[in-house]
Amino acid sequence: MTQTVISKQIRKIIAAALAEDIGTGDITTSAIVSRDKTGHAQAIAKDDFVIAGSDIFKETFLFLDDKIQVKKLISDGERAKKGNIIAEISGSLFNILQAERVALNLFQRMCGIATLTKKYVEAVYGSKTKILDTRKTLPGLRILDKMAVSIGGGFNHRMGLYDGVLIKDNHIAAAGSIAAAVDMQRHSLPRTLKIEVETKNMREVKEALNCGVDIIMLDNMTTDEMKKAVAFVAGRALIEASGNVNLQNVAEIAATGVDLISVGELTHSVRAADISLKINN
Repeated sequence: MTQTVISKQIRKIIAAALAEDIGTGDITTSAIVSRDKTGHAQAIAKDDFVIAGSDIFKETFLFLDDKIQVKKLISDGERAKKGNIIAEISGSLFNILQAERVALNLFQRMCGIATLTKKYVEAVYGSKTKILDTRKTLPGLRILDKMAVSIGGGFNHRMGLYDGVLIKDNHIAAAGSIAAAVDMQRHSLPRTLKIEVETKNMREVKEALNCGVDIIMLDNMTTDEMKKAVAFVAGRALIEASGNVNLQNVAEIAATGVDLISVGELTHSVRAADISLKINN
């Protein structure tokens, strides 16, 4: 089984989510369930999806009570079928019930992202094209969203504004031109980082290539325009397609010869997987 490293950042996410939900105390569980009562529960798949975030699910229970036992039955990256038991949980019923909603919320979202990512990856199978995520993630949950993309077979574009250069249209407008923006970037950039520039037509593609950038993004171009750009660049830079990408057109976009396709849908409007937690005492 794969094992996720539970970093301080992930623990902070779990802590904040639990604090938001429990607040001053779980008044329903406190009235009904003794703190001494132990029991068992199962996480059950209510539809078909790719598992992602099983260690996050487990850690949410352990954060409240490190004596709770969580047995993962399906690993990250594997497919769950409707009716499958994904995990078994045992220990304090009081703490299991308090952690239940937060554990499921994080887990279901990650499974949904991985499932959609896998569909995109499968749609371009046989091509050289890689599927990338974007920064269109749920605020505060980016590390989990991007982890789920990786589990689904996609690749992370950049974690934030701090670890990758992407000169977009507004940067170009502020600088006056692509050439000016690239020149200013090079004067302040560590040489280890690559430069990517967003373009919207062939004139801008040519200007970006003349500047010697590493990656050229084709923003909202037609597939015919993409083919022309790929032929013109001829391997002198990586080419990324972006904008209006969906499962119906992603294979056609990949067939143009682009190296990368970024898909905001992977994280900005994902459908969470359906998972229920059932006490089975």
